[in-house]
Amino acid sequence: MASSSAPFMYLVLTLLSSFLALTAANLSQDFDITWGDGRGKMANNGDLLSLSLDKASGSGFQSKNEFLFGKIDMQLKLVSGNSAGTVTAYYLSSKGSAWDEIDFEFLGNLSGDPYILHTNVFSQGKGNREQQFYLWFDPTADFHTYSIIWNPQRIIFSVDGTPIREFKNSESIGVAFPKNQPMRIYSSLWNADDWATRGGLVKTDWSQAPFTASYRNFKADACIWSSGASSCASSSSTNSWLSQELDTTNQDRLKWVQKNYMIYNYCTDAKRFPQGLPPECNSS
Repeated sequence: MASSSAPFMYLVLTLLSSFLALTAANLSQDFDITWGDGRGKMANNGDLLSLSLDKASGSGFQSKNEFLFGKIDMQLKLVSGNSAGTVTAYYLSSKGSAWDEIDFEFLGNLSGDPYILHTNVFSQGKGNREQQFYLWFDPTADFHTYSIIWNPQRIIFSVDGTPIREFKNSESIGVAFPKNQPMRIYSSLWNADDWATRGGLVKTDWSQAPFTASYRNFKADACIWSSGASSCASSSSTNSWLSQELDTTNQDRLKWVQKNYMIYNYCTDAKRFPQGLPPECNSS
């Protein structure tokens, strides 16, 4: 009896080890460090990725895969101390002159001042949809999870599971929505002291360099785009995020963030749009 069960147990253990290998996929399997002359580094067998910036150069990475819709999670720990002038960008983007893009950008600060989390959505090369927030914690003290749900109906930005922004598909009123172009994940740490901190009034203090941001626990529950086809084509029914929307609880959490922590919303900036606010600003 024992001998007859041995092949079965071997099969179970083989499948289990394959599953564990899949779930323990590390950052080096998902990303390539693309620039920075060694300032981007993998550590702890790929469990940790860091980007650094000094006066000579910043650094960046990109995903090996392209995605067309997905739920993307990454934990970041931002540049600590006096990070004024620095920007840590973490975003999805396609290529070409009419590109699509979904942005998190973290604008550095003087020690003791809050970071600004800058968000934007581009469709067909058109952006100008900025919303900015303070965070309700110190993003430099520990890792926090920054998530994007991107499906055909909406884009939801979340921090530690709390939604901070929703951008709905408003094609019915003539607003382009990112849904046809596959996007890679990118991140970069770079010097933007010409605009980032107080409109460029505060310059980068290079005596504080190198500046470092860290990344871990990436997860993409997403449709991988390869050779002109999506990995979700035959199994979309199993991906709950493909039709996910905000339930009542999360709508309340979104309102709480926007009431207490939003510091800029393009949809309320009438001076910027003298011909009228963008049409999606007036849709429910």
